[in-house]
Amino acid sequence: MTTLAIVRKELQLYFTSPLVYVLGAVFLALSGYLFYTNLHWFVLYGGMNLERGLWEIQFHDMRRLLLFLVPMLTMRLLAEERRLGTLELLWTYPLRDGSIVFGKYLACLAVLALVIAGTLAYPMLLARLHPVNLPAVLTGYVGLLLLASAFVACGLFVSSLTDSQLVAGAATYGVLLFFWLLNWNEAAVSDGALPWLRVLSLFDHFEVFAQGGIDTRDVAYFGLFTLCFLCVTLLGFESRRWRGVR
Repeated sequence: MTTLAIVRKELQLYFTSPLVYVLGAVFLALSGYLFYTNLHWFVLYGGMNLERGLWEIQFHDMRRLLLFLVPMLTMRLLAEERRLGTLELLWTYPLRDGSIVFGKYLACLAVLALVIAGTLAYPMLLARLHPVNLPAVLTGYVGLLLLASAFVACGLFVSSLTDSQLVAGAATYGVLLFFWLLNWNEAAVSDGALPWLRVLSLFDHFEVFAQGGIDTRDVAYFGLFTLCFLCVTLLGFESRRWRGVR
């Protein structure tokens, strides 16, 4: 069994469960409603920068929706395997721990990418009525995918710590919310600590993407964030050997 086999197995589990369809429908319905209200607001208050401001607000709204969606998709990745005892069964296969971790990560990210791709209908519909800055919109979607990859890596790690899906989902939401609110209360921290909190704040690194730009420092941040959580998840797998578990 390889990483690709794990991906296929996870995708099969996702798409044979009503959860993905329900979550996907809710995400698309809410993001569609937000797009309609945002567009209506910009049209109502004429003279606003529709070309830039509309998509910046829309991407911010979809970012918030991902904060709720991802924990519900990642909570079962390893917690359910641990509860059912199938995780120990996976360990008996001639399969590297990295293949298990990376396979589950890729499968969940693929599902998220598919759900996010459904929102491409919004710029396509608007393009029939008003010019759309396609490079800026695509840049925003790149930022959403990078943000989603960081969310999934975090959720996978939290799911590896418990056998309860509810605990995994709630804890993942709490961790992601912490990285969002990290530098909100600027008056409560010293001037020296604030720049460091801004560097660590997950959502601050999305701002440039939402505005239609790309900063390599933000790309590096999301890549490092994702890699760190995947590595600590893998280390957790390896620790079973240190404890004498086979």
